[in-house]
Amino acid sequence: MLLKIYSMGKCLITKDFQIEEGCCSVIFAYTVGGAIDLAEAENRVAAPKARGRIKRKRPTPEYFDYHPPPLRITQEVASLSIGSYSTLPSIETILYDFGAMMAIYRIPLSGSFLSLLPLSETLYENSSLLDDSRSVIQSLLATLGNSVEKANLAPMVEDYAIFHIYSTSPALNLADFVDQFGEPISQILRCETQQLSPQEIHDATGIQIAFGTQDLTLIDWNAALMIGEEMDDVLAVLEFVNVELVERRFLDHQLDQALDEAYTALTGGPQKRFRWPGTMDSNLRRIAGLQVDSAILFEQVTNTLKLLGDQYLARVYRLTSQRFHLHGWDTSILRKLDTLDSLYGKMGDQAGNRRMEILEWIIIILIAISILLPFIPGFPGY
Repeated sequence: MLLKIYSMGKCLITKDFQIEEGCCSVIFAYTVGGAIDLAEAENRVAAPKARGRIKRKRPTPEYFDYHPPPLRITQEVASLSIGSYSTLPSIETILYDFGAMMAIYRIPLSGSFLSLLPLSETLYENSSLLDDSRSVIQSLLATLGNSVEKANLAPMVEDYAIFHIYSTSPALNLADFVDQFGEPISQILRCETQQLSPQEIHDATGIQIAFGTQDLTLIDWNAALMIGEEMDDVLAVLEFVNVELVERRFLDHQLDQALDEAYTALTGGPQKRFRWPGTMDSNLRRIAGLQVDSAILFEQVTNTLKLLGDQYLARVYRLTSQRFHLHGWDTSILRKLDTLDSLYGKMGDQAGNRRMEILEWIIIILIAISILLPFIPGFPGY
C-alpha cells in the first residue's frame, strides 16, 4: 500500500500497511526503596496478582527465570486518552524484590502502520501518563506499608514504549521489512516527525533480532518494535532492562552523594579544622553503610534475571543492554564504588592517626603534670 504525505509543500510517497491486531505497552520504571518483601506485599494487596515468571515458547532449563520472581498486580483504573488512542481500563504494576516498581499501560493498536508515528510522538515524555503512573505507585506504596524497606519514591523515572504488532494486512515479508519501511520505522522509534538522514535511519534500525522467519524485534533508546505472536518472553526482557537502567541511574546518583559526603568528612569541610572525638567514627559508619547498601543493590539488580539457559533471550538482553549503555553505567558504578572504598580507607587511617595524636597529647600532659606536682606547695605527698 502506498500513502501520500504532504510535508513542507512536498508530496512524499510512503509505503504503508494495516495493523489487524497489536498492542503498545507504555512502561514507567521507578525506584521506591531499599527492598520489597514480596510475600508480605502479596498478602497486603487485594487486587488480582501473580508471581511473574517468564512465559517460555522454547525449551529452557529450570534456572532460566527471575530469582526471585517479581509480583505482578493488575488494577482497574479509568481509561486515558492518548491522541486518537486510549489505554485499556487497567494498569499492571510489577514489584521487584530489590526495591523497584514498574507501571505498565496497554494501548490496543489497529489501522494504518503510519498512525503509530503520531502516537509515538504523543507518548514521548507524556506528562499525563507520567503523573498518573506516579500517583498509582504512591498509592500502592501506602498500601504496602512496612513491606517496603526504606520506602522512598525517587524522582527519577524511565519511560519506554514497546509497539507489538501481532498480525497485519497484507502479511509482511520480515526479511525485507526494514529495507522497505526503514524511514517510518526509525521515525516511530525516535519519536520524530521530520525526515531523518540515512545515517540516523541506519542507527535507529541497527539493533534488530529474530528467532524465526515470522518474528522480528527492533530495539532503540526510546522505543522498541516487535512483530510476531507469542513474544511475551522478549517483552519481559525489554521491561526488565528498563528497570535495570533506572536502578543504575539511582545507584550512580546515590554514589555521587556518598562521594560528596566522604570528601566533606575527609577534608573536614570549609572552615572546620577541629573535630570532637568520635566524629570521624560516625562518618565512617555512615559511609560504610552507603557503600554496603550500594554494593548489595548492584548485585541484586544484576543477578535477578537468569538467562544462561536461553541463548536467544541472552542475545536480546545483550543487544538491549548495548542500546541502553548499561556497560557504561556499570563501569561508572564500579569505579565510584572503588573510589568510595579508597576514601573509606583514608578516613579510617585519618581516624587512627587522630586517636594516636590524642593519646600522645594525653601522655605529654600527664608527664608534664607529674613533673609540676613536686613544685606545688602543700600538695599531698610532697
